[in-house]
Amino acid sequence: MITSDQFKHIESRVADLRRYLDIDSKKIEVEEEELRTHVADFWDDRDKAEAQMRKIKGIHFWIDAYTAVEKQLEELRLALDFLKDELVTEEEVDAQYATLVKEVEDLELRNMLRREEDKLSVVLKINSGAGGTESQDWASMLMRLYLRYAERHGYKTSIANILDGDEAGIKSVTINIEGDYAYGFLKSENGVHRLVRVSPYNAQGKRMTSFASVFVTPLVDDTIDIQVETARVSWDTFRSGGAGGQNVNKVESGVRLRYQFKDPYTGEEEEILIENTETRDQPKNKENAMRQLKSILYEKELRHRMEEQAKVEAGKKKIEWGSQIRSYVFDDRRVKDHRTNYQTSDVNSVMDGEIDEFIKAYLMEFAGSESND
Repeated sequence: MITSDQFKHIESRVADLRRYLDIDSKKIEVEEEELRTHVADFWDDRDKAEAQMRKIKGIHFWIDAYTAVEKQLEELRLALDFLKDELVTEEEVDAQYATLVKEVEDLELRNMLRREEDKLSVVLKINSGAGGTESQDWASMLMRLYLRYAERHGYKTSIANILDGDEAGIKSVTINIEGDYAYGFLKSENGVHRLVRVSPYNAQGKRMTSFASVFVTPLVDDTIDIQVETARVSWDTFRSGGAGGQNVNKVESGVRLRYQFKDPYTGEEEEILIENTETRDQPKNKENAMRQLKSILYEKELRHRMEEQAKVEAGKKKIEWGSQIRSYVFDDRRVKDHRTNYQTSDVNSVMDGEIDEFIKAYLMEFAGSESND
């Protein structure tokens, strides 16, 4: 049964949220922004109008989410009164309290995601490491983990490109995960993931270590202006599909984009290579590949900003791009994040996409040092 101190604490957190989120100002702001949509020629410029509607939706999210939390707090207050008259049970009050705490924590976490790119969708690419079939199987397990995570959170997913393993698993996969704040949460997954298990592919039944890299970049939309130099773009086409039968594509719908990138800060040059076989429509695949290119260019700019910020804040912790971030030790029943030291013994749930506690621990430790403020 919750104590009076627990109720006072959650009541205080809700009051703090109202102040952090500046709900009173947001209510005034949304009224002003909605007035702009009432002019006669509002929809004449469709892109501008849709941007305005997205802005209004974004403000409404915070107001509606806070209002829901406030309502939950009032219902908990009433439930405690009803408990005195034995109209509800202690178990019902505790369940209501647990629901409120979760909603408050979710809103507090979302409030940490203040960077421009946090609200965007995500391009998530998984590459198997050295180690042949074992590493390729590990890459496919990670693919399932992130697809299940996306499903749990109502995100839309699509496979932009996938390269199957020689015997099992995958060599690489690129997944588009679309939904509000997908990048803000999944940026915590960027880095090398290490698996330790008794391998089913090893005849001697030895314990093996495998690695796979996860690269997370914001999926840019039309609110982000990214300049692509068309003279540096070249295209190849190829047939996409399975190894045979009806799934083989008879036309060259797969596209390969090559972009000769020159870093504007260092002058270094590199070729960015993107393949897209998402649809059987070549123009659509070209459009998707170009969108991925813009996402990569945007991520490079973000990385530069982070490096510059790190120089100024050398004493602060920061994201270590490409570092080994997490170990999954199956026979010891342990998954541990090396950046936050958060760990769990519930390996099955983690592999089924339940990584929210890892993400939460990451944001609690690092989100403050990422702030634009």
